[in-house]
Amino acid sequence: MNPILKSILQFVVYPGFLFSAAIGLLITWVDRKVTARIQWRVGPPIYQPYADFLKLLLKETLIPEGASRVAFILAPFIGLIGVSIVSTMLFIMNFNPELSFVGDIIVIVYLLALPPLAVIVGGSSSRNPLSSVGASREMVLYFGYELPFLLAIAIAIIKTGSLKIGEIIIYQRLFGPLLYSISGIIAGIVFLLASQAKLSFVPFDIPEAEQEIMAGPYLEYSGVSLAVFKLTRAMLFFILPVLLITLLWGGMTSLWSILKLILIVVLIVL
Repeated sequence: MNPILKSILQFVVYPGFLFSAAIGLLITWVDRKVTARIQWRVGPPIYQPYADFLKLLLKETLIPEGASRVAFILAPFIGLIGVSIVSTMLFIMNFNPELSFVGDIIVIVYLLALPPLAVIVGGSSSRNPLSSVGASREMVLYFGYELPFLLAIAIAIIKTGSLKIGEIIIYQRLFGPLLYSISGIIAGIVFLLASQAKLSFVPFDIPEAEQEIMAGPYLEYSGVSLAVFKLTRAMLFFILPVLLITLLWGGMTSLWSILKLILIVVLIVL
């Protein structure tokens, strides 16, 4: 197959956009189902996240008067592209560690900064006071959790002595997962808390606190734009646990990785 065509298919289909989108929406169903069971409710059927997403796609996209049109329209897609690239890189490097390159972990860190940046840009460009408040809170939250998130990743880099994800995976295959050490456990806990903040889960949901500013930075969004924001968060809900497994828990190398993924998702939800 043509290398360019192969790269495009990997980014668009598997293990990139379509794959991470499908699994991400499924994981949001797990989130809603676990929450419902805790509250003694039945919860939604498995197809509900997909139905909600398709319903939003069919809605009209409205652009508020006075908004910066270019920034308002493009902002949702900034985060979506970043998460799709991260998904592609992580799975390719898990299955073929030799394809890793020096500094790929730094590239992933920068790409994971795009979703919150997209929220900040989108909320600020709408010219709505409540959206602007939500965007400013998102910025404050970002600076609050990003340093602990980076320190958790730094543990993996320091213990393996490498900036290549492939070498971090190979190191764990030879010497065992980093999570089975004291520093690894601390890094794992910090990573989980930072992931909750990145996903704006309770108690880190202040940017869109419904009791104060309704939907916060998403207040003026509707239709396709809102659907893309929600899809990006769903994909991030899938990618962050995969990154944790890759850096600290031996990598996505077997069927046991699925159980690891489910466990991390449940811990993030709780």
